[in-house]
Amino acid sequence: MVRRLAGALAAAMPLMAAGSALAAEPARLADANVARVLAPIAARSAPGGGRVVMRVAPTAPLTGGPTQLRIVDRREVDGRPYVRVLLPKRPNGSAGWIPVDRVRLGRTGYRVVIDRASRRLVVFRDGRVALRARVVVGSPGSETPRGEFAISERIRRANSREFTGAWILPITAFSGTYRQFAGGPGRIAIHGRGGEALRDPLGSAASHGCVRVDNRVVRWLARHLEPGTEVTIR
Repeated sequence: MVRRLAGALAAAMPLMAAGSALAAEPARLADANVARVLAPIAARSAPGGGRVVMRVAPTAPLTGGPTQLRIVDRREVDGRPYVRVLLPKRPNGSAGWIPVDRVRLGRTGYRVVIDRASRRLVVFRDGRVALRARVVVGSPGSETPRGEFAISERIRRANSREFTGAWILPITAFSGTYRQFAGGPGRIAIHGRGGEALRDPLGSAASHGCVRVDNRVVRWLARHLEPGTEVTIR
C-alpha cells in the first residue's frame, strides 16, 4: 500500500526526457495506447454521452505532472473519435470515454506483468522480455488485487532508505481490504524497499497490497515506464 503519499509530495519529481517510452510524434488513433490529457474533461460512461464517471484534470494530483491514461478501446460517434481510458478510481477496472480532440495520443511498447503466485514481475518491450525481478506481494487477507491496470504517476523519494524506497509508482488499482490506509485511500503502487520493508524478503507475500521491488529495479521502472503503461496483475 502507498504509505503516507502526502509526505512524498515534497520529494516528487516527474521524470522527463531520457528513457521516455512514448513516441516522439503523435500516434495514429489505431496505434495509440496512451492518452495525455490536454484540458479538463469529463470521462463518461458512453462515447458522446452517458453519465460522468470521473472528471479528469490535465495535471496529475500527486506530482503535478501531465495526466496520461491507458487507452483500452476506440470508437467514433457522429464523426467524432473517442477513446476509452482506465481511470484511477474505485471500483478497480473503472474506465470512461473521452474525446480524442482533448488529448494527445501516444504509444508505449512497454507493459508489465506481475504474477502473484510466482511473486515475479516481468517487463515486456514490443513483446520481448526487457526485465525480470522478484517482488513482495500482498499478504493473505490483504492480497494485491488482480486485474488490468496502468501506471498513474511516478514519485521520486528524497530518501531511498525510507520504507517505500527510491520511487513510488501508483497504479490505477485500490485495495480490496482497505478503504483507507496510512492517511490515503488504499491506493496500490509498485515501489522500492527501505527501512522496515527490508525485513520482508523478495519473493514473499508480506505487504498490505502494494508490490515491492528492489531499488535498482524501481529506478529502472521509473526511467522507462511512462504513466499510462499497462500493468497486468494475475
